[in-house]
Amino acid sequence: MKKVLKIVAIVFGILVLGLLLFLGIVHEPLPLGKSGPEAEALAQKMLKALNHEAFEQTRFLEWSFRNGAHRYQWDKYQGRVSVRWDKINVELDLNTPSRSDVRENGKPIRGLTKNAYVAKAQKLFNNDSFWLVAPFKVFDPGTSRSLVRFPDGEEALMVTYTSGGTTPGDSYLWLLNKNGFPNAYKMWVSILPIGGLEASWDDWIVTESGAFLPKSHELGPFTLSMGDVRGYQ
Repeated sequence: MKKVLKIVAIVFGILVLGLLLFLGIVHEPLPLGKSGPEAEALAQKMLKALNHEAFEQTRFLEWSFRNGAHRYQWDKYQGRVSVRWDKINVELDLNTPSRSDVRENGKPIRGLTKNAYVAKAQKLFNNDSFWLVAPFKVFDPGTSRSLVRFPDGEEALMVTYTSGGTTPGDSYLWLLNKNGFPNAYKMWVSILPIGGLEASWDDWIVTESGAFLPKSHELGPFTLSMGDVRGYQ
């Protein structure tokens, strides 16, 4: 079975690589940035532009991913998130995952099956929440920041996740407007065979709590919808 899964993963990777090359997307090397006060100041400028204070005061976040296949309600204050897919509902305790509650069609699930569903919920949440709140995670524990200058004088913020999450080591280059508001980022991540793939961050709403959150992202010809996005107390 492991050999079969490995072969499937290799074939999938080749197909993805072929599609990216067909679309004219080529690999970019990870740019070199400079850490220090200027990088820290640029990160703070981005947070200020996004009204980070309003985000911090937002207790509940709701959204979906994969055309509604994954649905979330996150209580940031309690550190709990409801993760739903298919007939599974995981009340995920982010601080103590073993205390999570798992139900299938409303019936409690326990034992090894519960553990597997909790692990899947954690992985889904780590990925799908990043597409919602990534700009607010630039100072998370295990991150490093550096300033990247382009030949035309424009500046961008590189954020590398050295630990934590599902795929530590991934890097994101935030492309900002003159006010520090993010328009897009470029990715150098382990799950993609090509570095520098760009995703838009320019379809924003102001939620009930006053926080800025994205409605969708464009990746080449593809759109990632965040569903019915809400942020409230």
